[in-house]
Amino acid sequence: MKIPEFSRASFFGVVLLFGMLAMTARNGLDPDLWWHLRTGQWIVETGHVPHFDPFSFTRAGHPWVSHEWLSEVVFYELWKHGGSVALIVFSAIITSAGFMLLYLRCPGKRHWAAAATAFGALAAAASWGVRPQMFTFTLASLLLWLIAAAEDRPRLLLWIPPLFLLWLNLHAGFALGPALLLAYGAGLLLETAVGSTPWPQARPILLRVLLLLLVCLALVPLNPSGAQLYRYPFDTLRSPGMRSFIGEWHSPDFHDWLYRPFLLAWLLLLTALASFRSRPRGRVLVPLLLTSFAALDAVRHIPIFVLVALPVLAAALPVAGGDRGERPHVAENARRAAPISSRFRPVFNWAVVILMAVLALVKWSSLARNQDAREREQFPQTAVAFLRASDPPRRILVYYDWGGYAIWKLYPEYRVFVDGRADLYGDDLLHQFESAVLLRTGWRDILDRWKVEAILVPPSSALAQALLVDADWHAAFSDSKAILLVRTTKASPE
Repeated sequence: MKIPEFSRASFFGVVLLFGMLAMTARNGLDPDLWWHLRTGQWIVETGHVPHFDPFSFTRAGHPWVSHEWLSEVVFYELWKHGGSVALIVFSAIITSAGFMLLYLRCPGKRHWAAAATAFGALAAAASWGVRPQMFTFTLASLLLWLIAAAEDRPRLLLWIPPLFLLWLNLHAGFALGPALLLAYGAGLLLETAVGSTPWPQARPILLRVLLLLLVCLALVPLNPSGAQLYRYPFDTLRSPGMRSFIGEWHSPDFHDWLYRPFLLAWLLLLTALASFRSRPRGRVLVPLLLTSFAALDAVRHIPIFVLVALPVLAAALPVAGGDRGERPHVAENARRAAPISSRFRPVFNWAVVILMAVLALVKWSSLARNQDAREREQFPQTAVAFLRASDPPRRILVYYDWGGYAIWKLYPEYRVFVDGRADLYGDDLLHQFESAVLLRTGWRDILDRWKVEAILVPPSSALAQALLVDADWHAAFSDSKAILLVRTTKASPE
């Protein structure tokens, strides 16, 4: 029986796909995953999206924009029917889809496009995980593919409005859509200004982009939070609290090896732009500048930079001028020159593909087996079990990164002080929490004002050390991961 052969393009595409499925798989350990699961459960069980906070005692009943509601429903249903395995596999598939679309946009021979995509995945590795942001990554990749492909097939632009409608109900990163369209249009105007694209040629494209932009903006209120979603992305970007408490809003630290591939990508991009024989067109250059500076400003923007920058890097390779597929006469000449090796090539190709598929399955299986152990390393699993079995007071201040975990494991019996929803709590309350945990001026007043009755923090924290020698508090539970401190007397009146 003759073994079916892969074309060169198909072979590298399939190998890259299985490689991405293995590389992008991660345990479900994001601190926000847990309150996403609880919110998804709330929506499924009550049949409506919450508009007011039900999970904390500091913001109970306050308006809350649940902008990731559809992602949360998807995550909860996956967990409900498949546990952590389903979440791990699904997130790997979604992330890999974004990279495969990037691979299709990289010019040149397919093995170089695959190598460039794998390098881009390494540069964006800090952002991988079981999190709604992966939807934004893949939908942004699909948007960029549609824009590029629509230059030859304009009808593909008709897919952008329904794509955007889905996006704005999955994650607030939907704001990237209009931003990328606007940058693309600005790039076209730049091309006409420098004379590289005649105005009669650019004008119909600009009109289509402008129309798409207006349609997308008109669709924004079609979500459970309505027109509030117009301002939500801007409020997030302007929030000092978000940048202070959430690590991915910090600038990348190039002393950390995790961000060295991104640094290398940035340096290679500068080199490519300086040495390009034919410079990128304005429609590429403007989004590239936008995402480059955004990625230097905040870690969470690195994946979007990768989506825009890697095709530019791939185009700068000396070998980038090759065909996307294998030309028949080249393949025929190769077969004549090496008949024996050609005979075994299909076997070798299939062996590589099967090996990569097995690698992905082994990685998924290993992550699923280790999920509980990794949870125990990252979160106060034993302390939470103690809380569920005992009956301490209900107003509990939990360490910031554990707030979502407490919501998932302890709600509705317990309410938290703060958790990962920094947009809900606002800068003032986040700074109050920080002051209490770091023993800044007035920290006792903050605990008394909010009538905090129990505290769950790392044993080494300043707050834990102070309260261990305070007669008004006692340790109800302690292990190497967490300490639970409970008031022995009532909080002072406000």
